[in-house]
Amino acid sequence: MTDLDPIQAPGTPEARWRGWPGFQALPRLPLPAEGTVVVIAAHPDDEVLGFGGTMARLAADGLRVVSVCATDGEGSHPGSRAMSAGQLARARAKELDEALARLGVTAPPHRLGLPDSGLARHEAELTRALLPLVAGSALVAAPYTGDRHPDHEATGRAAVAAAAHTGVRLVQYPVWAWHWSRPEDRDPPWHGAARVDLDTAARRRKARAVAAFTTQIHPLGPAPEDAAILPPSELDHHLRPWETVFP
Repeated sequence: MTDLDPIQAPGTPEARWRGWPGFQALPRLPLPAEGTVVVIAAHPDDEVLGFGGTMARLAADGLRVVSVCATDGEGSHPGSRAMSAGQLARARAKELDEALARLGVTAPPHRLGLPDSGLARHEAELTRALLPLVAGSALVAAPYTGDRHPDHEATGRAAVAAAAHTGVRLVQYPVWAWHWSRPEDRDPPWHGAARVDLDTAARRRKARAVAAFTTQIHPLGPAPEDAAILPPSELDHHLRPWETVFP
């Protein structure tokens, strides 16, 4: 593992996470019984990977679930010649629409169109855009501010600021932290997390939603630059019978 590029370095196998007894000790996250839940993502797929099962549960319970995506995800394969940035953005928008439908989320997503891989430079703009979207909601979920992906962290910080300004409750979901972190680490503070247990229906909906992101889970082409962003070893972290958040 390297401090310089923890996402590209070899990660923690899912078997090690599954064997961690700390999961059983985590408190269950209390979910709202009514109202609107806003789920914020840096890129199309973050919200489904980190919180998709909970979104499916909430939608099945009759709550209004709203997805907000900061970027169009056009920067996922910067060296690829198989798809241009514009083609990727359009493909990922369709993937997100399909994934949300598979979760049972009926509200159309809010796409903010900020630059992929450049959200730290637009954090104030993102915060301003989030303010009216989160106001009055029963719960906001956003990427973990310590996820070690610059876009995830900037989105998380903007969401924290917007939630604090509007007085709404916020939780943070990790995405890449499952890759670079280990169960015994104090950073992230795993022992301070909470979990949401997923029933069979929610797990199935989430698995089908994750499968919608074909540009991320399959190679775009034969070149190294076309490689899948989310190979099976990464997807395994996100297909558990529960999801984990930091309250």
